[in-house]
Amino acid sequence: MQGLYDLSPLLRMMLFGALLALGPLTWVWLRQRRASTPHRVQALTLLTLFLTFDLVLFGAFTRLTDSGLGCPDWPGCYGHASPIGADAPITAAQSVMPSGPVTLGKAWVEMIHRYLATTVGVLIVVLAVVAWLGRARQRQAWGPNLPPGRPKEDSPPRGAAQHAQRQAWGPSLFWPLATLIWVCIQGAFGALTVTMKLFPAIVTLHLLGGLVLLMLLCVQLPQFDRQSPTLAMAPGLRGLAWLTLGLLLLQVALGGWVSTNYAVLVCSDFPKCQGSWWPQMDFEQGFSLWRELGMTAAGEVVSVAALTAIHYAHRLLAFIVLGVLALLAWRLNQVPALRRAARWTAALSALQLVTGLSNVVLDWPLLAAVLHTGGAAALAVVLTWLLAASRIPLRARPVECVA
Repeated sequence: MQGLYDLSPLLRMMLFGALLALGPLTWVWLRQRRASTPHRVQALTLLTLFLTFDLVLFGAFTRLTDSGLGCPDWPGCYGHASPIGADAPITAAQSVMPSGPVTLGKAWVEMIHRYLATTVGVLIVVLAVVAWLGRARQRQAWGPNLPPGRPKEDSPPRGAAQHAQRQAWGPSLFWPLATLIWVCIQGAFGALTVTMKLFPAIVTLHLLGGLVLLMLLCVQLPQFDRQSPTLAMAPGLRGLAWLTLGLLLLQVALGGWVSTNYAVLVCSDFPKCQGSWWPQMDFEQGFSLWRELGMTAAGEVVSVAALTAIHYAHRLLAFIVLGVLALLAWRLNQVPALRRAARWTAALSALQLVTGLSNVVLDWPLLAAVLHTGGAAALAVVLTWLLAASRIPLRARPVECVA
């Protein structure tokens, strides 16, 4: 029987991830070789954000194709760094259960997901190291007078060299370190997803962790842009954006709970469910969080009424979230400086509506399901950027958002 943890391929996995990360690092260096250090770091942060978004999408693909246990141990595959070395045990498992959780195709899907996760982890380590070195150079240039946080804009530079150092200041050290800590936590959840055999609560937290990782990377980007004026959003509009982001994350958690419990197809009609506006539901059993996949906490099979409660709760909250998103898009569109964010919010909300309906009435097609996850992740990025960009310390006259 294969052990749940086999650390023998760990070093090879880490080396492989480092080699894969050389590609993005080289690309950024070549494209930005004449740029300043902050611009290179900004480009690397943006590229890491893009690859993390791809990782979230591929994680959804891995889950939706039932490939999460394609390699039943962690971090490798049957103690090997790739399915190539694990061909014999994979073939044996596939011969016993041809359509089971372990097949050669599913093993490759699972391992590609781990390779991409390792690459993203290496890039985040690089960003943290660069931020730490930047802080060290700043302390050396400013001496003991360097403030513990970001240099104040109103503090006079002492000479042209120190003024240039100030202009080269990147984001604070807090966000890169927070991102590094979080990606380690996310890696632990990835390991638990495998070793706890797709435990629904762990898989849902892993999905939410991917979105938080995107948000942590996104919040760092506006700190590099020193030329654009700050968006001084009215308190009401900013509060609405925070409310929308909170509801979105709650809806993603419910969506993850639906997906991990395979409750999508329990209601195959719309707007009714099972021909009723209020079908028979068991919320207590459906939202008993700490239990194995398909089982209740008492060890019984989860009932249809419980799965219906899971599905219907997600559907009901979707109406509220879509309404709040529409209100936010309308309010943003009234401010000329925020109309691009309004268009993105409206377009992604429409994508969520279409893909969500497709999952119900078209028997959960793979493309629609993956796009549904991607749309939620993109909305989280847009809302995070909106909130992050509106809180940058002022360097120029702010663009007043009177909505």
